[in-house]
Amino acid sequence: MVVEKHKYYKIYKPYGYLSQFVNHQNKRRSKKLLGELYDFPENIMAVGRLDEKSEGLLLLTTDGKFSHHITSSGIEKEYHVMVDGLITEEHIEQLQSGIKISINGQPYNTKPCKAKILKDTSHIFNRFVRDEKHGPTSWISITLTEGKFRQVRKMTAKIGLPTLRLVRVRIGNYELDAMKPSEVIEIT
Repeated sequence: MVVEKHKYYKIYKPYGYLSQFVNHQNKRRSKKLLGELYDFPENIMAVGRLDEKSEGLLLLTTDGKFSHHITSSGIEKEYHVMVDGLITEEHIEQLQSGIKISINGQPYNTKPCKAKILKDTSHIFNRFVRDEKHGPTSWISITLTEGKFRQVRKMTAKIGLPTLRLVRVRIGNYELDAMKPSEVIEIT
């Protein structure tokens, strides 16, 4: 009997891709999928999700137990977020305390999180988002231990700073480091 070893990868999911490998929906026929970026093994799955307009670190595996552990164990996920407007310490305190948002039409209070203003964004792959004439932008780091649907976007919108760009840079001890969009690295 041959026991196949599980495979583990980290990928820089580029903007405009879905965090999936198979497309079952007619309305999404023309969407770009992760399988177009690399020759992944059969039974590969994304550990958690990043929506189509989000980018950054995504873990992939053939190991369901690993996937479950990462998504259900309160492991930190860190996001670097470009917002429309200038972040203040008051905004930071609001985020850190928890924000009332809506999940599936129901009110939900986010858990307290780590948040700080990002001064240095040299580690973030540069991508055009919009012209400066449309107003100032700023960057914030938000670290969560939960991952509700579009949570970070809902949180920044609720404090009056809509998300323009969202880059996940860390999941637990796994980091994006200097990866470029579409880059895939096999990990252990």
